[in-house]
Amino acid sequence: MDSLRTFARIPRRLRSGRQRRAELATCLAGILAGVLTSAPSAHADPGRPVSTACPASLTETAACYTGRDSNGAYYAVAVPKTWNGSLVVHAHGGPDLGDGSDPERSAGDLDRWAVMVKEGYARAGSSYRRGGYGTRMAAEDTENVRRLFTEEFGTPKRTYVHGQSWGGDVAAKVVETYGSKHGPYDGALLTSGVLAGGSRGYDYRVDLRVVYQYYCQNHPRPTEPRHPLWQGLRARLQECTGYASAPQERTAAQQRDLDDILAVTGIPERTLESHLRFATFTFRDIVTNRLGGRNPFGNEGVWYSGSHDDKALNAGVERFSADPAAVRDLSYDSDLTGAVSIPVLTMHAIDDPTAFVEHEAAYRATLEGAHRGRYLVQTFTKESEHSELSDSEYANSLSALDRWVRTGRKPTAQTVAASCPAFDRAYGTGCFYDPDFRPAPYASRVDPRPGGLDWPAMTADQERSWSRIDGVGIAP
Repeated sequence: MDSLRTFARIPRRLRSGRQRRAELATCLAGILAGVLTSAPSAHADPGRPVSTACPASLTETAACYTGRDSNGAYYAVAVPKTWNGSLVVHAHGGPDLGDGSDPERSAGDLDRWAVMVKEGYARAGSSYRRGGYGTRMAAEDTENVRRLFTEEFGTPKRTYVHGQSWGGDVAAKVVETYGSKHGPYDGALLTSGVLAGGSRGYDYRVDLRVVYQYYCQNHPRPTEPRHPLWQGLRARLQECTGYASAPQERTAAQQRDLDDILAVTGIPERTLESHLRFATFTFRDIVTNRLGGRNPFGNEGVWYSGSHDDKALNAGVERFSADPAAVRDLSYDSDLTGAVSIPVLTMHAIDDPTAFVEHEAAYRATLEGAHRGRYLVQTFTKESEHSELSDSEYANSLSALDRWVRTGRKPTAQTVAASCPAFDRAYGTGCFYDPDFRPAPYASRVDPRPGGLDWPAMTADQERSWSRIDGVGIAP
């Protein structure tokens, strides 16, 4: 493995390809200036990475490449000039809703988590072959970029998958699908993950849609064509709640409606718009584009509370039931079985306003339900963000995972917190761990639907059974 220690020592069979890419990079220098956002040349070998400019954060640290795989997914790769021999494969969040693969997504995420490259790890990430929902598709594209990296640069010493937000669900699916004990992945780092899966992980946004419509009656308006509330048009959030205005500029009716919506749903005011946007446009993608108009969501039997008049709210809120086949397909695509065989370390802000920290309780219950809890260590920070957590913590988390894999000694939340100050001396972004925190059950934050108290949401037996059904799940 000494040939993998540094970037300069590459397998002989790859050198001619490197030289060709270097020549091409010189020709493209005027186009690929400054940031790593451009698609690879149309004349590049299909699937082969093309040398390109690194983001400014990595200019002095790494060599960078872009490419497009055989499924049409753009990807970006960075290899440190002093490579420690290990690879981090990144699964990005979202999902983005464009029709095709967006080359800027993988390039932007490379810059966003440059700290991992600065720590000596090579990094590869896919933009996925299309926008829109599809967890198994995204997991396959993530695995594809790992294979492409290995073909080009050789087999890493160790390979880790990192998933952020919805990418946490994608990375967890990678672990279950490709992460056998002696498989290509050695461990997983899941940060700010949407780990309750698709069939339950969005129920609070279902609740937001119906509660919002009860108070606001403008999504759609009474004069517009009716559509079920698990589909949707653009919300008129400001009109109803004045959320973008200073409190003193809101009408009394706007303030009361806003207070009721926030109290009933538990959604923070600062992310109300983004949650409602997801509950409109991503729901539309799931229902219309991925499930052929079938609805996987329901709210029968849910009792909404916290408003100024719960009785009136529950009498007037719209109710609907899920299509069982649609639930099955969404569950097969995105729910987790807990069938984990490699170390998994998670990090989550306690006050995450987008993926509530109770997602971590769902994930622990999933692994424990599958008798795999021994593979999981969870850490929590006193931060209030979804994505922009401390670089010191990202570096520390990756180091803790690597140490666990190398030594076989499982860390604890306390030991992970204790090791962070050493990284903070390098990055200066702070260590905010709360090693004693434990999230409440998922049902304490999101009203469970029938059967929603049992984890995993999809058992391994269900997954095997459903996999035999022609056309099950969500098509790539």
